[in-house]
Amino acid sequence: MRDFLRWLLDLWQRSTRTLDWPLCAALAALMGFGLAVLYSAGGPTGGAALVKAQGARFVVGLVAMWALSRIPVPRLRGWSPLVYVLSLLPLLAVLVVGTGRHGRHWLNLGVFYLQPSELLKITLPMMVAWYLHHRPLPPRLGTVLGTAVLVAGPTRLILLQPDFGTALLIAASGGFALVLAGLPWWWIISAGGAGALLAGLALFAPIEWFGLVLRPYQLDRIRTFRDPENDPLGAGWNIIQSKIAIGSGGLTGKGWGEGSQSHLNFIPEQTTDFIFAVLSEEFGWIGVATVLALYLFVIGRCLWIAMEARDTYSRLLAGALGLAFFVYVLVNGSMIAGLLPVVGVPMPLLSYGGTSAVSLLAGLGLVMAVRSHRPVHGGYH
Repeated sequence: MRDFLRWLLDLWQRSTRTLDWPLCAALAALMGFGLAVLYSAGGPTGGAALVKAQGARFVVGLVAMWALSRIPVPRLRGWSPLVYVLSLLPLLAVLVVGTGRHGRHWLNLGVFYLQPSELLKITLPMMVAWYLHHRPLPPRLGTVLGTAVLVAGPTRLILLQPDFGTALLIAASGGFALVLAGLPWWWIISAGGAGALLAGLALFAPIEWFGLVLRPYQLDRIRTFRDPENDPLGAGWNIIQSKIAIGSGGLTGKGWGEGSQSHLNFIPEQTTDFIFAVLSEEFGWIGVATVLALYLFVIGRCLWIAMEARDTYSRLLAGALGLAFFVYVLVNGSMIAGLLPVVGVPMPLLSYGGTSAVSLLAGLGLVMAVRSHRPVHGGYH
């Protein structure tokens, strides 16, 4: 019996040696928070079913994270162009046979629905890191233009669905890899200035200016962002009720399952885009600060792993995935607080959604692979 237990322990240690346990602990805490808030947001009738479905997706995501963490970095680097090209095929298919509420976002595979754009959250950083790994750094103009082409292709396909929020996140992950590769500061400042200009246009320019590039429902989101009180029972309802929920939570919140805004169905999309408002109402400032601290730890851990990496591909891949995680949190948090227009970006590991949770955990598996397969004396762990 003792030999059998020793064998089991050895098998466990060998099979889990590639996992980063501090990162796993933070992710487990976030998933626990997510399932608890999801149960409450779903109510007494639907909460259990939501938790069961989301829990199954977490299991799939954790298996993918474990599997990817075991792949040596040189092999990941060699596979990057292939997986990038293969991930573009579902993006093309969804434009033809996809389904969705405001366009074509999902592929019905019979057993489950696949959101192809989520695959690019993994494969695009891999491809950009591969491309930059083989070129002199800091990147020159030709390298920047080549990277822009790699990012622009899938971003354009996602915009055609249309899905502005995911397209923003995909483009940001490619941009972060360039920044980490040593992009000159004046380029970064110029890009920041262009972003500030676009934000100013969204706030102050006549809404008709956007009619040529945005769809009617997207124009409505800009109008609502500017003045949600202009249509409090219509387009402005989501943001107004979200702010009420956030403010009513106070320091300690109303208690788990006691949120009136969510349980009386004042908050729309309360299990997906606006689940952070449910967390704010029921757990208050303390709950929000705890979850944000966990998010910051995950982001910081990814960046620490990137700094410890000893080759360009590993450093850019781990850093880009960590900073992209930061953008997910920033955009969703700003959205529910009325600081950004509603763009349909979920809160990582809190919002209900299968493909998003699996792709996020799989991406963090790549970060763990970077840590566990660092080169040592000309070889790899």
